[in-house]
Amino acid sequence: MERIFAKSTLKAFWIAHPSSEQYLKTWYDTAMSANWSTPNEVKQSYINASVLRDSRIVFNIKGNKYRLVAKFNFKKQWIFIRFIGTHIEYDKIDANTI
Repeated sequence: MERIFAKSTLKAFWIAHPSSEQYLKTWYDTAMSANWSTPNEVKQSYINASVLRDSRIVFNIKGNKYRLVAKFNFKKQWIFIRFIGTHIEYDKIDANTI
């Protein structure tokens, strides 16, 4: 992918939740080096990811302790971080609209 908006969101989260840092850095590096063009290609890299409508994908981070919701623009090769939080926080949001 060419761009992830915004790494600062991930960094702020891993500062608040240090146990997520290495997992989020790995996710970021994997996503930046990927050339995904469909949600199914993302699923090949992240089998446990959940594909939602509107090009949104939910990733389990650190064995499902944390959840990351990302919106993809596959044509432009962009990823927009829509949410990062604990599983409990995730249960309080609508991942399709956040």
